[in-house]
Amino acid sequence: MTVSAGVARAEVVDETLDLAAHEAAVADRRAGAVVSFQGVVRDHDHGRGVTLLEYEGHPSAAAILREVAEEIAADPDVYAVAVSHRIGRLEIGDVALVAAVSTAHRAAAFTACARLVDEVKARLPIWKRQVFLDGTDEWVNCP
Repeated sequence: MTVSAGVARAEVVDETLDLAAHEAAVADRRAGAVVSFQGVVRDHDHGRGVTLLEYEGHPSAAAILREVAEEIAADPDVYAVAVSHRIGRLEIGDVALVAAVSTAHRAAAFTACARLVDEVKARLPIWKRQVFLDGTDEWVNCP
C-alpha cells in the first residue's frame, strides 16, 4: 500500500512478513544505505519459557502505523520507509515486525530505522498475549 511520497508501505497484516519485500519497497537509486529490522518471536521472556504469542490490534492500528511511517519519511534524509506489524497467532521464530528505511548514508539510515521501530513500539495499539511453558499466560503492553 502506498501511503505518501516517501512511504513505500505501512501495513498491519495477519500473514507472514517478508523482509526482502520491505527492503525492495524502499529501494531508491539515490540510496547508499538500506537498514532493516525484524522483530522475531523468541522462546523466553524475563526468565520464563514462551511457547507462542498472540497479537491483537485496535481498529486504529493501521492508521497509526501509517502516521508513524509518514513522520519518519518526512525527514529530508529519508528516501523511503516500509513497515509492517503482524497480528494473530505467532510461533517461536515468526516475525512480528519488519521495518526498512533507505537514505543516502548509513548513519542516517540506522538512526531513522531505530526511531521508526521505537515509535511503532511506543504508539501502535497492538497488544501481545504471551503463553508460557507452564500453560499460564499474560497480556503485555495493554492500556
